[in-house]
Amino acid sequence: MVSLPHRSVLHGAVSAPCLCCPKGKDQFDNLEKHTQWGIDVLEKYIKFVKERTEIELSYAKQLRNLSKKYQPKKNSKEEEEYRLCWPKFCLLRQDFARYTSTRAFLATLNEMNDYAGQHEVISENMTSLITGELTRYVQELKQERKSHFHDGRKAQQHIETCWKQLEASKRRFERDCKEADRAQQYFEKMDADINVTKADVEKARQQAQLRHQMAEDSKAEYSSTLQKFNSEQHEHYYTHIPNIFQKIQEMEERRIVRIGESMKTFAEVDRQVIPIIGKCLDEITKAAESVDHKNDSQMVIEAFKSGFEPPGDIEFEDFTQPMKRTVSESSLSNSRGDGKSEPKFGGKSKGKLWPFIKKNKGAGPEDFSNLPPEQRRKKLQQKVDELNRDIQKELDQRDALTKMKDVYIKNPQMGDAASVDHRLSELAQNIEKLRLEVQKFEGWLAEVEGRLPARNEQPRRQSGMYEPQNPSAVNSCAQDRESSPDGSYTEEQSQETEMKVPATDFDDEFDDEEPLPTIGTCKALYTFEGQNEGTISVAEGEMLYVIEEDKGDGWTRIRRNEDEEGYVPTSYVEVYLDKNAKDVYKPLQKISE
Repeated sequence: MVSLPHRSVLHGAVSAPCLCCPKGKDQFDNLEKHTQWGIDVLEKYIKFVKERTEIELSYAKQLRNLSKKYQPKKNSKEEEEYRLCWPKFCLLRQDFARYTSTRAFLATLNEMNDYAGQHEVISENMTSLITGELTRYVQELKQERKSHFHDGRKAQQHIETCWKQLEASKRRFERDCKEADRAQQYFEKMDADINVTKADVEKARQQAQLRHQMAEDSKAEYSSTLQKFNSEQHEHYYTHIPNIFQKIQEMEERRIVRIGESMKTFAEVDRQVIPIIGKCLDEITKAAESVDHKNDSQMVIEAFKSGFEPPGDIEFEDFTQPMKRTVSESSLSNSRGDGKSEPKFGGKSKGKLWPFIKKNKGAGPEDFSNLPPEQRRKKLQQKVDELNRDIQKELDQRDALTKMKDVYIKNPQMGDAASVDHRLSELAQNIEKLRLEVQKFEGWLAEVEGRLPARNEQPRRQSGMYEPQNPSAVNSCAQDRESSPDGSYTEEQSQETEMKVPATDFDDEFDDEEPLPTIGTCKALYTFEGQNEGTISVAEGEMLYVIEEDKGDGWTRIRRNEDEEGYVPTSYVEVYLDKNAKDVYKPLQKISE
């Protein structure tokens, strides 16, 4: 910043430069240029911060898109087809939940999303605390600067006007003095000449006196003007200009302080998000440390093991015997035949497939007889409730129209009572139809509830051999599942407890249902691949939540987390019911511990 002139004036070091001279004007112009340069620097810094915020937003957007790009896809038909076409680039949600390495990758993606959010916070804070504030300050600074230099120009013009008045008064006094001298010399010349008449001498004397008086008046005016100018000049250099320069200096110092504070805020905005970014990185490290290669490899083994016994040695076939070929019982063909599981459940074997294997997208029967008993009961109850709500709406409309008709009867001028009779007749017919529908569905509901076990009774299995306490039965069930030719699960039931449950799609069973509370936990005894609609895959030893007991159809409804739930065979899990269970989610790791 340039040295301000008023400092020298106030301390008496040197005389102040005259603003009416070119040097004084240059000092004022230099200050004006310098303050404009300061505003330009401030605006350039604002532009720098704006570009920084744009970079932060762009970076955050790219991070979010990256995280979204590699997020697991939801298990849907379209994405299953996409996965078949591009298996290397499409990961489903169930794949991520299965292995510790992919769960760690999912945690990394989620943390990167939070990491991107912190860069958005940086952009928002810089915009509000720096860019917005400095933009308003620049506008105020320009107005203040304009006001100060306007006052300076005004003071400069005033002192220049006073100087011009002094110069004019001085020239007039000088001219009058010269005129008075010439008049005095002329009078003395006329008075010394004896040939000049007395009248001429008197006239010259009076003219000289007049000129002398005019010179005296000019002198007095010049003296007064000079005193006034000296006073104005002293006021100008010792009061007005120093005050203006002081205000300009304070304005410039405030600008410098403000830009310094903004730079400090620039660093603080970054520093504030460092702890949160550190937490994100710590979570990524924690997720990486949770990767268990032994567990992942064991899950692969459990998922793909066949359960077949290795084939025995092939015996030597002696072709010297007349066209007699013998094959050992331990040959490959026999071993393959032995690999097929024999029915081990009591009663006649039906070899019937479990539900959920084939999808039935067509419209089901009206009485929902294609569903398992418990699911059928729920559907029938929902239908009855829906019909009762429709009946109530019709009744409300009928009551409203009846009241309207009564008003029309009492006050004919308000309307024709006969105009609502047709609508009342339609409502009566609709109510009657709905009531018949309710009776029909209530009959089916009563039939289903009569067949289902009582609520307070222990739910029985479809076969006595499904009890988990019987190890041989459990192992038999597992072997039957593993040895199925098509890899699907088959159920062998006795004739007495066999329930006909056709294959169907259970997608509709979960629509518009409130989330069920957890009633206990369960431990998977065996690995179950839920590859069909309505089922859920579980791994041996996995701990899960129970949200619905077996209602007699051989299935238990479980939940892994808020997004994953479905049915598994009851014989595949060991249930631990909790009477005081609340719908509170706990990490599965803690439950396993």
